[in-house]
Amino acid sequence: MPVRPDNEVMATGDRTRVRSHAASGPSTPLVEFSRIEKAFGAVQALDGVSLAVHAGTVHGLIGANGAGKSTLIRCLAGAVRPDAGEIRLEGERVALSSPADANDLGFAFLHQELNLVPKFNGLDNMTLGLVRRGRTVFADKASARRRARQVVEDIGLDLDLERPVEELSVAQRWLVALGRSLMRRARLIAFDEPTAALSARETEALFGVVRRLVADGIGVLYVSHRLEEMELLCNTVTGFRDGRVVATLERAEITRSAMIRAITGGDPEALTIPKTDDGEFGAPVLEARGLTRKGVVEGASLSLRAGEIVGVAGLVGSGRSELARMLFGADRSDGGELFLDGQPIEIASPSAAGRAGMGLVPEERRTGGLFLEKSAAFNLGVTFPTVGRGLARGFLRSRNGRQRARSVAEKVNLRPLELELPARNFSGGNQQKLVLGRWLMGDLRVLLLDEPTRGIDIGARTQIHRMMRELAEGGMALLMISSEFEELLNCDRIVVMVRGRITEELRGADITEERMLRAAYGGASSPTTDHEEHQR
Repeated sequence: MPVRPDNEVMATGDRTRVRSHAASGPSTPLVEFSRIEKAFGAVQALDGVSLAVHAGTVHGLIGANGAGKSTLIRCLAGAVRPDAGEIRLEGERVALSSPADANDLGFAFLHQELNLVPKFNGLDNMTLGLVRRGRTVFADKASARRRARQVVEDIGLDLDLERPVEELSVAQRWLVALGRSLMRRARLIAFDEPTAALSARETEALFGVVRRLVADGIGVLYVSHRLEEMELLCNTVTGFRDGRVVATLERAEITRSAMIRAITGGDPEALTIPKTDDGEFGAPVLEARGLTRKGVVEGASLSLRAGEIVGVAGLVGSGRSELARMLFGADRSDGGELFLDGQPIEIASPSAAGRAGMGLVPEERRTGGLFLEKSAAFNLGVTFPTVGRGLARGFLRSRNGRQRARSVAEKVNLRPLELELPARNFSGGNQQKLVLGRWLMGDLRVLLLDEPTRGIDIGARTQIHRMMRELAEGGMALLMISSEFEELLNCDRIVVMVRGRITEELRGADITEERMLRAAYGGASSPTTDHEEHQR
């Protein structure tokens, strides 16, 4: 890929940052939003938003879930029409009445939901829909496939395009989606939480692709709740709150503290959550001894005590999620025993787990935890029939049940507090609150949380952490899985999994990111570099 002379990749210490001369001069922006307004009923999603994205730069968007970031991108994608204001491309006003208009102008979008066809290979996914009778982007399939291979070569992707997408890793699927977006020679690409499901090495590989795009003069809009990524990648960061732009930070101003203030409007120190003293925990509620599933989990033993939050650290593929699903009865075990209050118990299904007073917040909330087209009230009430009161056949019917749902929605700070609104219409953080709130409808004793804050903003993340601590203080036993070792520092005890085995347990002063990293990599020191780089 040719490198434009007005852009360069600068190495600073042990981190590589993107620098563009375009960001510092008075050049005409590639894309400019001017006084954009958009309301959905009584909710003002965008309130006079103005910002500019320059070619050859990375422009980050930060803000709480529901702050307006996604709505702005949907306006650029032609999926939503603004009520007022205008969008300009290189100084000329453009009308975006459909996604096809955005495609024709060279705008590409990578969302968390990649919309790939699992049975098709990477090459077919990249060319899908680009050769059609009556509206031809490429003259024939052969030319489209040649372009796909050229795109992969240009951005330096190490990818077997002949493999079915369902056989690819999450990171490789992202690369296929990225390649597809570049088939039309994009001028601007918007990334929405691209690293939410990626490992440290995969994240660094994606950063390399972003740098190549910037070096070729492509403008990048980058949305992420991982503030360290903003510090590393962005030339400019725009902060949103309640549909308004509240801060515009240039390279030297992009710090974690400044971004937290922009997102929450408060002091970063207020986000600290105190731990519970070890001596205050109760007796074990749930114990696993030698839990095994061939090829996935090997002889896992752990206990969850009343009032305690136990974290599970490990690399992708270490067996963390599989362990949680086995505890919950969603996956069968080949061996081992479970004890509830010291008595043997068989949990052969999620229904059995529910009857035992256990709940699971799954790793993927949209496909595994929500009925997106159903109301918030329905999603709060969908649980196992024996859990809680006011529930009939898995959903709310009684007056007491509806009142309970509203009380839980207020407890989890659901925004907006509209229980008849479909779950699809809530932001990611509020969707997660619905999944968590569902288990507060009944008398829960054990809560398993798999990546509970993935893809949500720091404010909502803090709310969920505080909620977890309140539940623990009320006597519940909690287990939390997270790929972000920094987040696990909030736990009272950590178990580390390596290749399906629990290899180490950390308590007190031993709970540090360094100890977790070394344990997760089997005690080796050299592999930690990539993860530490990602965590900065």
